[in-house]
Amino acid sequence: MKIVHIGPDPSLAYRPNLEMNETKEKEDSRNFENGSLFDRVFNTYTLMHTNQTLEFVKRKHVEWTSYNHARMGMMDAIMSLDQLVDESDPDVDFPNSFHAFQTAEGIRQAHPDKDWFQLVGLIHDVGKIMALWDEPQWAVVGDTFPVGCKFQNSIVFRENSFQDNPDDKNPSYNTEYGIYEPKCGLDNVFMSWGHDEYLYRVMKFNKCSIPEEGLYMIRFHSFYPWHSHGDYMHLCNDKDLKMLPWVNEFNKFDLYTKTTEMPDVDKLKPYYQSLIDKYCPGILQW
Repeated sequence: MKIVHIGPDPSLAYRPNLEMNETKEKEDSRNFENGSLFDRVFNTYTLMHTNQTLEFVKRKHVEWTSYNHARMGMMDAIMSLDQLVDESDPDVDFPNSFHAFQTAEGIRQAHPDKDWFQLVGLIHDVGKIMALWDEPQWAVVGDTFPVGCKFQNSIVFRENSFQDNPDDKNPSYNTEYGIYEPKCGLDNVFMSWGHDEYLYRVMKFNKCSIPEEGLYMIRFHSFYPWHSHGDYMHLCNDKDLKMLPWVNEFNKFDLYTKTTEMPDVDKLKPYYQSLIDKYCPGILQW
């Protein structure tokens, strides 16, 4: 089996301080100020913030939207995540697929009537499969942000990781709006390349029938400067603002369903396979 050391994955463990409630597990999440993994996480973000330019993102769109990397069903893609070793997450030491099932089961308990929401919980990180096809981790995991306009201060490590990104010094790109128009809508904004955008594109290409709310969760769950810090609202249209509460609802389950209680994956598989068959059936092109 090919083992890919994909860490550090800040999308699971380290993010800027969010408004937390009093529970210990939430207080411990997204610690960007200290910890044994700080250097690795900082180095990953420095690579990301140096290399994720508008030109780079456009190149990745061409490279990954040819959908010629593999043909496989969604369940096989989910289970392939177990080949990814996340070295950054201090909260978990079990396979990535377990986090997928835990997230889905947390949503299923809270939203038993929304099967599409449960499925989104299961598949939201499947875009990380890019790492199995040799995409570097700084272009797969971590928080996302728009390119082609000013990098806002809420981006993690904003103050000391963008100095070598040429877009930060380009007067066409480093203004509040950059290449965009006011309220142009996030659908018209180039996001830094990662697993969110890739899976969203795969869903659209394969004509999966997940509702728009679910597609927003997939596409923007790592866009912390937006959904958790309120930045980039000047680029949002009415649709984005309508979808924002759904993205925030999803985020509660993505971050805080990690427990030491292992889901019985074999027992759960038939139920979730039925959801896959309903919303994204058959062999998909990746």
